[in-house]
Amino acid sequence: MEKAKVYFIREITPENLIKIYEAVGKKLEGNVAVKLHSGERGNKNYLRPEFVKDLVNYVNGVVVECNTAYAGARNRTDKHRELIKEHEWDKYFPFDLMDAEGDMVLDIPNGRVLKKNYVGKNMANYDSMVVLSHFKGHAMGGYGGALKQLSIGCASSAGKTLIHTAGKVENQEELFSNLPEQDRFLEAMADAALSVVDYFKGNMVFINVMKNISKDCDCDGNASSPCMKDIGILASLDPVAIDQACLDLVYNSSDPGKDELIERIESLHGVHTVERAEELNIGSREYELIEI
Repeated sequence: MEKAKVYFIREITPENLIKIYEAVGKKLEGNVAVKLHSGERGNKNYLRPEFVKDLVNYVNGVVVECNTAYAGARNRTDKHRELIKEHEWDKYFPFDLMDAEGDMVLDIPNGRVLKKNYVGKNMANYDSMVVLSHFKGHAMGGYGGALKQLSIGCASSAGKTLIHTAGKVENQEELFSNLPEQDRFLEAMADAALSVVDYFKGNMVFINVMKNISKDCDCDGNASSPCMKDIGILASLDPVAIDQACLDLVYNSSDPGKDELIERIESLHGVHTVERAEELNIGSREYELIEI
């Protein structure tokens, strides 16, 4: 079987976001969603709208996001919309808070932990999606990349709760009293990622930006400062391959700051999400890295 292709550019610029999208060779058609992280209030590491705006406009896209399932500035539509304005996400392009008017259910017949996923209702308005992820650590998943963006990122508040509790509950107020064994949560993330990949039927491009690499996620308002130097931009049609490539770039780096991120990843068994995603045939951990 041919290895998945993962394209890599070391210099992180708005122009190179477009260049690496073009390198993948898939022109997304119809209504294009660009899924990214709006950044919790106080976070300093998230990708900024002025950095992504040229790519969003190039694909004629709508930036999409969903509400969270934890206390903060993004767990209710009214608060999240305030933060969207504060972070200027509506300054350069259309922005759609997909679960502002409710959920849409995606069935997962092949799911190992979850048999359904709740995503933002407005996902039904899109024919294709650019999954634009900031690669970094994560306090619950170990790391955050394309698979997290597909699963927790596209899930509504109820969906996020369902994933985090491995299918136990959907009510945000019951989330932290129903947290499962760690691998079950990671496996639920893989199931949820599968549901979104199946929904778009291959009409997706994945871009991971290895910039401002902290051990903490953009959902943390008090995230640690970056622990590694910027590495570059990656793109692929395979979300498993692109996340594995990012992990390998971290592990193979000569940057001593990698130890802080690796400790976060390994303490939470973060690689298991990639392992389970491959088992679900979402993609392959075997890839060819093509530097351009």
